[in-house]
Amino acid sequence: MKTTATAFAPATVANVAVGFDLLGFPIEGVGDQVTVNRVSKPGVEITSITGTVTTLPLDSNKNTATVGLLQMLKDVNANFGFSVSIEKGIPMSSGMGGSASSSVAAVVAANAVLDQPFPIDKLFHYAMLGEQVASGGLHGDNIAPCLYGGLTLCRSISPADIIKIPAPNGIFCVLVHPDIKVSTAESRAGLRKEVSLKDHVLQTAAFGGLIAGCFQNDLALIQRSFQDIIIEPQRASQIPGFIEAKAAALKTGAIGCAISGSGPSVFAWARTKSDAVAIQSAMLKAFAQKNMKTDSWISPLSQKGAQVIV
Repeated sequence: MKTTATAFAPATVANVAVGFDLLGFPIEGVGDQVTVNRVSKPGVEITSITGTVTTLPLDSNKNTATVGLLQMLKDVNANFGFSVSIEKGIPMSSGMGGSASSSVAAVVAANAVLDQPFPIDKLFHYAMLGEQVASGGLHGDNIAPCLYGGLTLCRSISPADIIKIPAPNGIFCVLVHPDIKVSTAESRAGLRKEVSLKDHVLQTAAFGGLIAGCFQNDLALIQRSFQDIIIEPQRASQIPGFIEAKAAALKTGAIGCAISGSGPSVFAWARTKSDAVAIQSAMLKAFAQKNMKTDSWISPLSQKGAQVIV
């Protein structure tokens, strides 16, 4: 029986402009890694936290990576426990799905050491418990792509109803992370609770257009639909340089550009790898002009979700 496992879970881009709390996709090159050991002592103990963030709670009831594991042990009536080590590769409060990545990596690793592993939809449930602790709400637009891989539509959280959307052929994502923090919980709390009928119709039309464009591989339709009418205008001022970076990306040929999750990360879709390099350069230059330090990645819209690597 396997008694230890390490899982890697990728960073994710959530919302995808028009799909607030519904759409997301993973990127390659950055993510979190969690190792879970099956031990005789009941409960969950966090033994180490390393990487980009080391100040996370050691209390397993408060850490996003371990909340789901506590429920998992309870559900299997375990007479054993888990010791957990977390290696953070994603900055916190970055709009890159850092809390989701830790939560997903942990449940995937823990599942590998159970006598009878759970199906993936049940893992989604356990990972969502951690996401709820991090953001104060239940939304699966980071958890779903991180766990299942690919461009995903989270139609329902309970029961899990995750729909894979075909990514347009050859599309690349440019992801730029300005070196500031934006709390997901605070950002969500600041959003208006009511939406005008006009904005609802416009956003619904854009959402439908983006989904149809993906299924038809129609980049022109996707480009016309890449417009967040409701959420982006409320969050743009929280990210110095976003307006300029978006303008620079679109001028350089991006299909679309928007805030990743609640920010501060910003992403753009590019038709080719060479376009992505040019768009990345233009976005970095725009943020530099606002004296913003940044990290950036270029990735295809990855089909890989979290995986056990050891």
